Amino acid sequence: MISGLVQILLWQGLGELISHEWLTTIPGPVIGLVLLLLFLIWRDRVPDAMGMVADGLSQHLGLLFVPAATGVILFLPQLKEHALAVVTALVVSVIATVAITVIVLRILSGNSSHE
Repeated sequence: MISGLVQILLWQGLGELISHEWLTTIPGPVIGLVLLLLFLIWRDRVPDAMGMVADGLSQHLGLLFVPAATGVILFLPQLKEHALAVVTALVVSVIATVAITVIVLRILSGNSSHE
């Protein structure tokens, strides 16, 4: 399991290095994740150790929401002050996400008819 975690962290580190040196506008973890995806596609399977780490992280995914919830509580006065703007942004982004998902689904499924 440790070797799987080391592999994942190495891909993230490589992404950070590339981001720092050449692609400064793209976050390192994003680059590392794309490189890891390309590696897994090239390899055509997920190594067992990496799969174990992924399963373990997936089981504790809820813990990643703790910092976000803490931020909401910390900035609650500002959120109350700008509640209308926050709610508007959330509603518009949800509608846009659903609309784009429908468009992409229709394009990828090859079904452009409205049922």
